[in-house]
Amino acid sequence: MPETLDNPEVPVPEELKGQVKITTLDRIYNWGRRSSVWPMMFGLACCGIEMIAAAASRYDLARFGMEIMRPSPRQTDLIIVSGTVTKKMLPQIIRLYNQMPEPKYVVAMGACACGGGPFKEGYSVVSGIDKFLPVDVYIPGCPPTPQALLHGLITLQKKIDKQSIRKVKWYQKHESREVPVPLLGPDLIDPRDFPELEECEPSES
Repeated sequence: MPETLDNPEVPVPEELKGQVKITTLDRIYNWGRRSSVWPMMFGLACCGIEMIAAAASRYDLARFGMEIMRPSPRQTDLIIVSGTVTKKMLPQIIRLYNQMPEPKYVVAMGACACGGGPFKEGYSVVSGIDKFLPVDVYIPGCPPTPQALLHGLITLQKKIDKQSIRKVKWYQKHESREVPVPLLGPDLIDPRDFPELEECEPSES
């Protein structure tokens, strides 16, 4: 039986209840977005091999509307950070994310992307991409299987289903800000930490 939504301003006759489906603009909008999520063709390490397998014919991401992975961030709305995030690669990841149009989503695939994995706190590795980008779905594993990636993408679709046009950030009046690109020197420097770094500087006497 189709789902019905009771609206006191537009009453549905009793004989038609259960036969008429009343939906909302949010539901139509979210259905269109969840059914056409375009991932970026972007892999970092061994998790990228599992991501490629998930896109091949056996697992077939196209069943969920993912279709072909796009080579340009301008044509994508999903970045799957699949594998070890090194400090040297992080500025490029941030630049790619900033070039993606809204709405855009981030999936952390694998133990390394989620929290550093076996290389956590290593001198050249970032302990989790969520320290710099807003992650929507975490997929643990070393590496996760294609089935786990499919489960993560279905989880992302469920998250999209719950969003409302009135509340999503890309339709608000304030201007969306880019994520500042970290500076790579002897170590990573996050520009968002500049005020704190200035407070730590010794004052001249």
